[in-house]
Parts: sequence; structure tokens; C-alpha cells
Amino acid sequence: MLKSMTAFSRKETVNDWGTLVWEMRSVNHRYLDISLRLADELRLIEPQVRDKLNAKLSRGKVEVSLRFKPSQKVSSQIAVNEALAAQVVAAAQSIELSESQPLSALEVLRWPGVVGQAEADFGPLQQLALELFDTTLEDYIDTRAREGEKTATMLTDRCTEIEKIVEQVRVLRPQLIERQHAKLMSRIVELNVEHDTARLEQELVYIAQRLDVDEELDRLTAHLSELRDILKRNEPVGRRLDFLVQEFNREANTLSSKSSDSETTALSVDLKVMIEQMREQVQNIE
Repeated sequence: MLKSMTAFSRKETVNDWGTLVWEMRSVNHRYLDISLRLADELRLIEPQVRDKLNAKLSRGKVEVSLRFKPSQKVSSQIAVNEALAAQVVAAAQSIELSESQPLSALEVLRWPGVVGQAEADFGPLQQLALELFDTTLEDYIDTRAREGEKTATMLTDRCTEIEKIVEQVRVLRPQLIERQHAKLMSRIVELNVEHDTARLEQELVYIAQRLDVDEELDRLTAHLSELRDILKRNEPVGRRLDFLVQEFNREANTLSSKSSDSETTALSVDLKVMIEQMREQVQNIE
């Protein structure tokens, strides 16, 4: 089954901790290039996220982001450094003058370092984030598979069109030789000269060899068979398809260079259009 390298997935969940949002997007790339952007509270899960991506993907430029918006309950928790507060009070008392006012609690709390953010245990949140990532990754892979299925259908359709073109060129070949023979005979009649039958046959053989495209047509047919076999494989086949399309293009160029009539030339152009459409789609296959 083909898988596209172009896909997008987004999953969100709201719980007691707050809101978690995973986003995954990717485009085609020569190899697997992973870019992660995680919320500060959840950076510790980065190695696990990378392992999961490496296990499921083989190619593509993948961007993954995790946003976390803490709930009011989590963000409003504060902690008092009681030991430091006691030291501040003791220091104030040790230098307190008779005319000075006692140090108030609010003034102690304003002292740098006395009040801070309470450290929360983000272990449960990290587990929730990983579970949501599994769901996001599964949806992302399903999206790649759906896009790959569409591409496979397109490639199969183009194979059918190329087969029709190959068959048309095969039918034209005998007609082309007959036209060349008629053209030579017409020229001889025009010049009103005696002709050497053996020499004429040699010339026709030379023309037939020069215009012979059977080898190219056979290779195109073989490539079509190989492409259909590749589409049935349940593994990354993007590089193999890319190489095969290059071979298609090579045969199409040779066919075009050997063309000596407008019909074959037109068919060669149609063939190149089909192959280019295939090449564009194959670039996105994993």
C-alpha cells in the first residue's frame, strides 16, 4: 500500500491539567527529517516521541508540535519558601530599632525567593500527552494511506493510458514502413529512372532499422508490469517508483527521437505528458 509523504493531523484534549494540542504536518523529503516543538512542561517526552516516529515513518519532512495551556488550578499554585521567610524575619528582628515598625507578613512575602511557583508532578500529564500523541500519529498515518491510495489509483490510470499509446505506436509501425516504400516509389517515378530492386530493398531495411522502436515499446511494457507489481507492495516504494519513472522517461525520449511522422510525434508528446504527471505524484510517495 502506497503512503503519501504529505499529510496533516491535529488532536486536542481538555482535562484537569488544562488543554493539550498535538499537530503533525509533513511534506516530501529525501529522507526522514523530524522537527519537534514541545511545551516546556513536556520536553521530557521528546525521546519517546522520536522513537515512535522513527518506528512508523521512513521518509518525509515531519513537523510535530505540542501546545499546553494549563488550567487555572495548575497555573495558580504557589509555594512559600518558609526557611527563607524565617531567615528574613530573624534578620529583621536582629536589627530592629526601637522606633521601627515590626515587619509585616506581606513585606516578608515580597522578599525575592520567598514566594515562587509550586513544582507540580507532570508525570501523569506526560502520560496523557503520549496517549494523545499515539492517537494523533495513527490519524496522521491513516491520512498518508488515504492520500497514497488516491495516488495509486492515478498511477494505475496513467499505466492504462500509456498502454494505449504503446499499442497505437505498434499499429502505426507497419503503416509507416509502407508509407516510406510508397514515398520512395513515388520519387523514382517522378524522376523517371530505372531502379535497382535489391538496392531499394536495402534502403527500406535501413529505414526500418532506423525507425525501429520495438525495443523501446517492449521496455515500456515491461516497466508498466513492474510498476503494477510495485503498487501491490506493503513497504516504502517511493525511491523505487522514482527510479522507474526515470526509465519511462528515457524510453519516451528515445521514441520521440526516432519519430519521423506527425502521428508518432503526437503520441510521444502524449506519452511524456503522462510520465510527467506520474513523476509529480511519485515525488510525494514514501
